[in-house]
Amino acid sequence: MGGTVSVVTAVHAPGAGFLPQAYESLSGQALPDGWDWQWVVQEDGETDAVRPYVPDDPRVSFGRGRPGRAGTARTMALSRAEGEFVKVLDADDRLTPGALARDIGALTRTPGTCWTTSRALDLMPDGSTVGHEGDPPEGPVERGAVLDSWKAHGLRLPVHPATLCVRRDLLLALGGWMALPASEDTGLLLALNAVSRGWFTARTGLLYRKWPGQVTAAASHTDEHERNARTAVVEARARALAETGWCFEPS
Repeated sequence: MGGTVSVVTAVHAPGAGFLPQAYESLSGQALPDGWDWQWVVQEDGETDAVRPYVPDDPRVSFGRGRPGRAGTARTMALSRAEGEFVKVLDADDRLTPGALARDIGALTRTPGTCWTTSRALDLMPDGSTVGHEGDPPEGPVERGAVLDSWKAHGLRLPVHPATLCVRRDLLLALGGWMALPASEDTGLLLALNAVSRGWFTARTGLLYRKWPGQVTAAASHTDEHERNARTAVVEARARALAETGWCFEPS
């Protein structure tokens, strides 16, 4: 048995120069027999700055559109995603060796698992990496556990949404990423966990780049008024989904 993992990457012009490194980390992935990947790159905007960095590879699909932040770009990219699973890879990040194979293994061998996350290391400008304390043990993430932990630890997620790999049918059922200026990946993760069970892989799956031009480094990202509004709506959505009693079961 095999299939395809659609790797979805949102990119804006300032981060386009990192795309070759993201591609290098993707093209070096060793996958289980019968599996392959598709890279769906979506520019958040309509400039001429991104296309030159997109590799000439038949497995790569490039699109662009009106700017609407990363969540909009990723959701638009779903129109070209053909895989059973969708993996997030931001343009400035890098996969570690074996990351996709571990995601596929968790989703295909663990009954009831609908999404996976893994350990992430911050990739600093000098090339060093920094880890984080508080990662959960490897294993299942039960329904509702992410929201409970998020609330109990000052709105700090127990798993990193930038490492997400998810069933495409469930992602579409939830409408893709939230229409927010930021925290759209947090909102998706909370929604996924409200209706389904996940998995956490303790091995590092992502190098999360820290650099001055990243969106999360902007002052607007920490504006208290906006942040409070974002967190309120992502929590309300997760609770509303949980209250429906709907439990997504993979076919």
